[in-house]
Amino acid sequence: MHPSATYPSIAAIGQALVISCQAPASSPLHDANIIAAIAQAAVQQGAAGVRIDSPEHILAVRQRVTVPIIGLWKQTLPGSEVYITPQYHHGAAVAEAGADIIAIDATQRPRPGGERLADIIGRIHAELRRPVMADIDTAEAAVAAMAAGADLVGTTLYGYTTATAAQRPPGLDLLKQLVDLDIPVICEGGIASPEVARRAMELGAHTVVVGTAITGIDALAAAYVAAL
Repeated sequence: MHPSATYPSIAAIGQALVISCQAPASSPLHDANIIAAIAQAAVQQGAAGVRIDSPEHILAVRQRVTVPIIGLWKQTLPGSEVYITPQYHHGAAVAEAGADIIAIDATQRPRPGGERLADIIGRIHAELRRPVMADIDTAEAAVAAMAAGADLVGTTLYGYTTATAAQRPPGLDLLKQLVDLDIPVICEGGIASPEVARRAMELGAHTVVVGTAITGIDALAAAYVAAL
């Protein structure tokens, strides 16, 4: 067992479902109280954890649930394609709001401000005392994230970067490569049915994160309208 799995928050989401409760900024659902209600509903139905974007929403969700929160802060900054918790201070704000696990972009793209991935992870460990989930797109990025000290790796960005633009999530093939690494692996991105979620777990995922297929009302409604 990887030492990371001894973190209570990481152990708590093992072999279980985490639900990502987010909404586009343009959506009326993009409200802290609404996101918190969605998260509470997810937990009431058995979710072992939730994944939440922004300190404001994390703070609201923390008032409603006691399960682990994987926290992140999406920020679009000039000169970089990295947008999931791109800098240390974003991670610090997420931790202060109540997140148990800090998710950060760990792709091999240039980071805004020139911060090194290993330095950000090191500071999160030393100053925030939180484990780090490395959102990656390739096996190479996963190996580099491990070397930088990440506690978990997730397939979150597979299909969403220039390097993986030709791929379509879910990254089950990537998952198969990652489960041989000595680190818990989270399968996230494009999991559109309970059957695919189960398949990911059977392939060796530590945790499965589902977002749009459960909580993405805006995207799902748009897809149905377009189809009709």
